[in-house]
Amino acid sequence: MTAPATRKDLMIVNMGPHHPSMHGVLRLIVTLDGEDVIDCEPILGYLHRGMEKIAENRTIIQYLPYVTRWDYLATMFTEAITVNAPEQLGNIQVPKRASYIRVIMLELSRIASHLLWLGPFMADIGAQTPFFYIFRERELIYDLFEAATGMRMMHNYFRIGGVAADLPHGWIDKCLDFCDYFLTGVAEYQKLITRNPIFLERVEGVGIISGEEAINWGLSGPMLRASGIQWDLRKVDHYECYDEFDWEAQWQKEGDSLARYLVRISEMTESIKIIQQALEGIPGGPYENLEIRRFDRVRDPEWNDFEYRFISKKPSPTFELSKQELYVRVEAPKGELGIFLIGDQSVFPWRWKIRPPGFINLQILPQLVKRMKLADIMTILGSIDIIMGEVDR
Repeated sequence: MTAPATRKDLMIVNMGPHHPSMHGVLRLIVTLDGEDVIDCEPILGYLHRGMEKIAENRTIIQYLPYVTRWDYLATMFTEAITVNAPEQLGNIQVPKRASYIRVIMLELSRIASHLLWLGPFMADIGAQTPFFYIFRERELIYDLFEAATGMRMMHNYFRIGGVAADLPHGWIDKCLDFCDYFLTGVAEYQKLITRNPIFLERVEGVGIISGEEAINWGLSGPMLRASGIQWDLRKVDHYECYDEFDWEAQWQKEGDSLARYLVRISEMTESIKIIQQALEGIPGGPYENLEIRRFDRVRDPEWNDFEYRFISKKPSPTFELSKQELYVRVEAPKGELGIFLIGDQSVFPWRWKIRPPGFINLQILPQLVKRMKLADIMTILGSIDIIMGEVDR
């Protein structure tokens, strides 16, 4: 009697945990039939640092240096959302100049993030050259950040009601020079990559997401806009002063890896347009709303003694969160970055829930890679653009 023919030739392979320098530490358990992917299970949590719990026993100012460690490639956005939440909770006005500075910093950060998505994405596909090219432009952006904030990556620059410091002398001209130079750089990328037949062979028609699917999975950012849905929170929520500039939300209708690449490339040129307009129209005035610096606190005389005066033991500026709840979101480079904040009439948030775009965009990966080839996993994973720092928090 012949035994029933069961499929014994399935192979289970661990992809990762990858090296922490690129996307972070993600492990995929892939079930293969030859070269075809039958099943794929992402394993998260290797980079979990308890960010939401840390927030519950820090004042907002104390917590600011932590937040740049979620998405460590687009650090300005995590800071923006961290100060936007208490600003809306306390109805704090941001001066016009501060708002313009914020927009410039956010858009520069968006470009830096997209650049460091492009390089590894191309390297994953097998093109090494763009990986070295993107570091030229990214280095220039980091030089601008360093001049304005003193830090290259973890800036700690945003404050409740404004920014920490004004732009230094000559920074605006330097930034305008960068914008002109960067446009030639983007043209170079497009010449190098966009029409490259080997590249197109690898990405066209790979990892297709329909518009309906994208909405059902809760995708956001370029993942959503590449599927034909024109949804950009900068247009929808009108936060900061994006309404004052002339720019378009970028989108494609194909929904494959190529469409996601095209959306991100064109977003970089749109960001340059916004930055140029902001630099040319930046108003004067204060860069921080100093009203919120006043505290109603009984002065503890001991701390004001001579010995303590020059040691930095003074408590950090506190800001009382009123007893209400609120969801705030910004359009980060990877999608909708949100904070659900519950205040409790104290200086610490009662609950600080992070809605990371990478985590929610990553959910669709198992569905996208099924019935694909093994080599397509890297293409699809690369086109999703995840940073494990914010996926695991």
